[in-house]
Amino acid sequence: MGSTLLRPSRMLRKWRAGKPAFSTKTNFGDPRLIELIGLIGFDCIWLCMEHVPADWLTIDNQIRAAKLHGMDALVRVAKGCYSDTIRPLEADATGVMVPHLMSAEEARQVVRTTRFQPLGRRPVDGGNTDGAFCLLSPDEYMAAANRERFVICQIEDPEPMEQIDEIAAVAGIDMLFFGPGDFSHGIGKPGQYGAPEVVEARRRMVAACQRHGRLAGTVASVETVPQLLAEGFLFLNVGSDVGLLGKGFTDIHNALVPFGIEE
Repeated sequence: MGSTLLRPSRMLRKWRAGKPAFSTKTNFGDPRLIELIGLIGFDCIWLCMEHVPADWLTIDNQIRAAKLHGMDALVRVAKGCYSDTIRPLEADATGVMVPHLMSAEEARQVVRTTRFQPLGRRPVDGGNTDGAFCLLSPDEYMAAANRERFVICQIEDPEPMEQIDEIAAVAGIDMLFFGPGDFSHGIGKPGQYGAPEVVEARRRMVAACQRHGRLAGTVASVETVPQLLAEGFLFLNVGSDVGLLGKGFTDIHNALVPFGIEE
């Protein structure tokens, strides 16, 4: 029975075949929106607990909604205690993303708290969704978690670039994800994603990932996808619900201005 309870990762399957995977991001808490995105066919939904006031039950239900349509759920965690990092995994998120990684030592600590032996020392439970509520044996549960769940660390500050090769060499980290927004802010050029320093750092991170067998991810627009794929990225987040809804409602509002709606 056990093997039928294990949910493989859609994105890991694609990456292991050398194919890119794509996500989109949600800032809202309605699981029905996650179902819609899954029905459309995205590989992954990006859920956020760093900047979004989502509670654990909301995240739990959003992960469950993603699973209905075979879509991976990636949760960007808040930087806090180890429980904040492993709870999404125990709710059966397919991956976690740790923001603002600052050093190789911190990367090693992330592995220690998110991976089971022999990679790390993640605390063991198995009584939650990811362990099929104790219907899996401990060995089967922990082996599946190490094999079918991924760990991402965000590089979004100038400081970790000094250790980027050492960070990329840490076993147990699947991917480094470049965050151009905070990186541009960190160098005093907020929002200038095309600034030479930002582009150079992005490409340096990809090169380090390739040297050490890690995946590289970042954010993209539909227009920048070809360039970023050519640079070596295999994970791109394209769009967000807040951005699409804001633009869509703005367009409707502006179309109604000639008919009397207030500008």
